[in-house]
Amino acid sequence: MRDHQKKVEESAAAASRTELKGPILVGVVPGQPLIVIRQAADLAYSLGVELVFAYVDVTRYLVQDNDGTGSRSAPIDPDGVDEPDDVEGTASSIREVIAMELGSDEVKWTFVSLAGEPARSLGRLAADVFACLIVVGTRERGVGARLEQLLLGSVAVHLTHRQLRPVLVIPLDPHAARDASQWH
Repeated sequence: MRDHQKKVEESAAAASRTELKGPILVGVVPGQPLIVIRQAADLAYSLGVELVFAYVDVTRYLVQDNDGTGSRSAPIDPDGVDEPDDVEGTASSIREVIAMELGSDEVKWTFVSLAGEPARSLGRLAADVFACLIVVGTRERGVGARLEQLLLGSVAVHLTHRQLRPVLVIPLDPHAARDASQWH
């Protein structure tokens, strides 16, 4: 009787576990420490899934086509943006950094450039690609980062409040990790 009970419990536990099958979606920004790319790649390799890297340009917003079938983006301030080449240049440089970092890794990856509010854009893409997990980095310390957080809020916090899928936040400040490991 105990063996039967144990088998039933194991079966129920296995059924309640969700298998991580979809790709890992990774939010990336210019100048972000490589630890986010590396940690996401290591996790994707261990799970046997692909990576989808996404850069969200906050200076642009989504515009719905008249027929509602597709969307494109437009600059928030048309006078403040030189050319669409600036957006493509930023995306291209991020793509190059990812390619150099992952070089000969066995993990398959793609890169997508998005527009709009980062948490919403990443959430939409995660749903579209059936991502099993979203990975983002924390903000680095500094006045600029504080001002940006006041204006935009924390992407990680917004994602955790709006998502049904797990969100993994990679700490970027090595000093914070060192300080946290020293319990007094």
